Amino acid sequence: MINNTWQQGELVEIAITDLTDTGTGVGRFEGRVVFVPDTAPGDRVLARLVRVKPQFADAKLHELLESSEQRTRPGCIVADKCGGCQWQHIDYFYQLAAKRNQVVQALQRIGGIETPPVSEVLASKALGYRNKVSYPFGVSPTGHLQAGYYQKNSHRLVNLNRCPVQDNRLDPLLAEIKQDIQQLGWTIYDENLSKGQLRHLSLRIGRRTGEVLLTLITKSAALPGLDAQAQVWMKRYPQLVGVCLNINPHKTNVIFGEETRVCAGRGYCVEEFAGLQFHLGPDTFFQINTETAEALLNVIVNELHLQGTELLVDAYCGIGTFTLPLARRVRSCIGLEVQPAAILHAKENAKFNGLTNTTFYAGPVEKLLPEMDVSPDIILLDPPRKGCDPAVLETLVKIQPPRIVYISCKPATLARDLKYLCSEGGYSLTRVQPADFFPQTSHVECAAFLTIGD
Repeated sequence: MINNTWQQGELVEIAITDLTDTGTGVGRFEGRVVFVPDTAPGDRVLARLVRVKPQFADAKLHELLESSEQRTRPGCIVADKCGGCQWQHIDYFYQLAAKRNQVVQALQRIGGIETPPVSEVLASKALGYRNKVSYPFGVSPTGHLQAGYYQKNSHRLVNLNRCPVQDNRLDPLLAEIKQDIQQLGWTIYDENLSKGQLRHLSLRIGRRTGEVLLTLITKSAALPGLDAQAQVWMKRYPQLVGVCLNINPHKTNVIFGEETRVCAGRGYCVEEFAGLQFHLGPDTFFQINTETAEALLNVIVNELHLQGTELLVDAYCGIGTFTLPLARRVRSCIGLEVQPAAILHAKENAKFNGLTNTTFYAGPVEKLLPEMDVSPDIILLDPPRKGCDPAVLETLVKIQPPRIVYISCKPATLARDLKYLCSEGGYSLTRVQPADFFPQTSHVECAAFLTIGD
């Protein structure tokens, strides 16, 4: 029987037994589920209730009474404050097991697949894997410039001079550029008052080339002395190939605005991926984890057994990250993407790499795919977190390509869409390959392989 006398603020002792798909520890007390962030399965904790509902409660870790074997020392000195990671306190191999379980549970509960064929998770470097970071600027109570990530569940900035999950070649730039900006006296944007100039610092690096692109995101172009300072940065950092200014005048949580100008050098860095070179601008979408994305692509190539005669359609193709490497192994590729700027980049990257068997179209996939008068041998899906639009799934069932590869960043929507394709389209799920693109967080990517019939 559930005890309804619990009160907000009460301390309760709980054994943590599981993790949610958002990375929060789960335990039970007197028949009620309690969610406690910053814990690990096997922990015994004293937790303070912060929200009490009839069937569950949210709590805050008050004291660690007994430490789990899955616990480890975080690689970051502000891991308990910064909201960038949820799992630095959890052993990396347990993170991989938890992510695989997350995929299995979603496919069973939502997808209705009793025994889902889920492979072991493709592991990554546990730290130092991010090829791009964007830090909001702020001002300390003493008037000093800050840049970092927001504290968990708040807009209070945690000031950083280094971040262990980003490529460590970016660390010197973060600390030194903050000092330069402090001396230049540029104003910092206040989101409440919509005043001030500097909003974010964005750094991007080609993991294989070492080329770095630096971008300042501002409310307007009014940064006196920026072009001269950009030249100083270019001389100081040999790996820096460009300094850009992106202007975002809107009161929004979206980082980048629509206008970007090059202040020094060039407006892109080069990344090598799967034997090709990609030009990446300040706001170009490219997988954060270059090496693990390439490992997942290799699984896709090996699973498809490509003969060089196939027509492949890449829906939600972005800048052609997967389209272009696959184009070298098939007869022809068609890429579909809603963002015109991404399609422009895809075409440029195809030309830059000498690929002539690719065609790209800009527009909503749910509109373009039904209008296509082709019979693809393979369709590659890589939708946003919300999954495929129903019109896309209906079109797939109608045209029935022999093989579908569904890349997903959210197991729940993957499971929902697979259920439809298998029940309505007659597809069989042959394999699901999870990949760890975001170590130290609860996020997991997957590639699901479908064939028509048995």
